[in-house]
Amino acid sequence: MSNILTRLLKLGALYAVAQQGLAFAYLASRDVRKTLASNHNKNPNGVLYEQTERYEHYTVTKRIENGIERVTYTPHERKFDTPIIMQHGMWHGAWCWDGWQALLATWGWESHAHSLPGHAGSLPQMPIWLCTLDYYLSFLAAEIRRMPTKPILMGHSMGGALAQWYLKYFGDSLPATVLVAPWTAYSTFADGLWPMIKRDPLVLPMSMLSWSAGNWVRNPQRAAEALITDGARLTPRELAAKLNNESILAVYQHNPPFWSPPQNVTTPMLLLSGERDAVVTLEGHKRMAKLYKADHRVIANSGHNLMTEATYQSTAQIIHDWLVEQRMV
Repeated sequence: MSNILTRLLKLGALYAVAQQGLAFAYLASRDVRKTLASNHNKNPNGVLYEQTERYEHYTVTKRIENGIERVTYTPHERKFDTPIIMQHGMWHGAWCWDGWQALLATWGWESHAHSLPGHAGSLPQMPIWLCTLDYYLSFLAAEIRRMPTKPILMGHSMGGALAQWYLKYFGDSLPATVLVAPWTAYSTFADGLWPMIKRDPLVLPMSMLSWSAGNWVRNPQRAAEALITDGARLTPRELAAKLNNESILAVYQHNPPFWSPPQNVTTPMLLLSGERDAVVTLEGHKRMAKLYKADHRVIANSGHNLMTEATYQSTAQIIHDWLVEQRMV
């Protein structure tokens, strides 16, 4: 019996090694610039859904066009001409920004949030487990190109990683970037792996064997442990119901040898950290702020999802005040 068990364990280990070898070979075969030179939106043109609601200070337009969900908040009294593009993180969609979009619109900002393919209201275009950061970046770049003027780029978590990829591959020429609890500049493993393992020892082998990072938020309890603290705008059950699956390949790709951060960034940058973030470390963010010469703010008593925490209003105020300081017009 012991010999059979030993053989099974060896076979399991060999399978895991072979599977991870395939994952890394797939990432090594990616040509980022070739990916970015192509249009990856294969959905037919046309508007599948559109809804407009008018409120006291702003109008909200929700549209699914060419398969991509977009949510735009247009202030009735526009005080700033520079629009804001909001890029969500893993598992999320455009929905996660609604609290900040409403506040920013009240203060005179136009903002545009979109959902990546296979997230929230955007149609899937390829199996989620094969989606990589360069693939997602092609969609973010398309959203930025749609703007009549270069926008402020705001990214949360994986969206913060995509903002860094944008600065590296499309140029350091945005009016400003706001990174909200982003993946750190150097490595997701170095600055997030150990806290994840301590919190949930089973999640790494589960994710590796399935190529799915959805295991990290596989039920309301795990989602809440990773993303929010008590008093958040969404309950654990409400949050988990909104989350999508995600590929582990995207996590792998934001590590050497597939990734190195841009150097000598000149785009003004605000880096926001949650004091109680369970996904990325504060020390990693401190190193990141030093590399990018970013203004760094730590939000007390807050977790990873700063835009849905109980502190979301005061955090939005920090963003607004900082943008005004940058002389955004």
